[in-house]
Amino acid sequence: MASAVVSAALRLPLATRRFSNSSPRISLQHSTIWIRHLRSITTASSMSQLTSETDASRTNDENSAEKPDDVPDDVVVQYVVLRRDLIDSWPLGSVVTQGCHASVAAIWSFKDDPVTLQYCDPQHIDSMHKVTLEVKGETQMLNLSEKLKSGGISHKVWMEQPENIPTCIATKPYLKSQVSPFFKKLKLCK
Repeated sequence: MASAVVSAALRLPLATRRFSNSSPRISLQHSTIWIRHLRSITTASSMSQLTSETDASRTNDENSAEKPDDVPDDVVVQYVVLRRDLIDSWPLGSVVTQGCHASVAAIWSFKDDPVTLQYCDPQHIDSMHKVTLEVKGETQMLNLSEKLKSGGISHKVWMEQPENIPTCIATKPYLKSQVSPFFKKLKLCK
């Protein structure tokens, strides 16, 4: 099985392969597969060939940060926005659950949309991109929802029941270049 993964990775264009000196790894569209014993699976000559082929791209890859802004603009992405006041006052698992609810609800609500179908296609299921951001509280969340509505951005505001509290917003999947301007002023959720 591991040799099949390595074999498939070796056929990838150089731009999608990354190797580091300490732990060889292969990056497939931001989904990283760690291969602990790559040297024992491949021959020494093929390993040195891979290393020499990737020397030029390795420097650029090691210097680039892996954060949502580094995702190419044409990638399909789903934005999830949580409330900071709830993050600070609720158990972490409960807040994460709100984001999961909103994400699934947005995808299901727009399940027939062509971009959503592409995002959930079996070929792309292991390379989904999500950006999780935060707003201060309920007022900012509802204002963001209105801004998205006026901009024609389809989304789901998750309302926790029975309290009827808006806890999260999730967009349907969009091309990043189309939807990212609506979220430029928000901070990454940390």
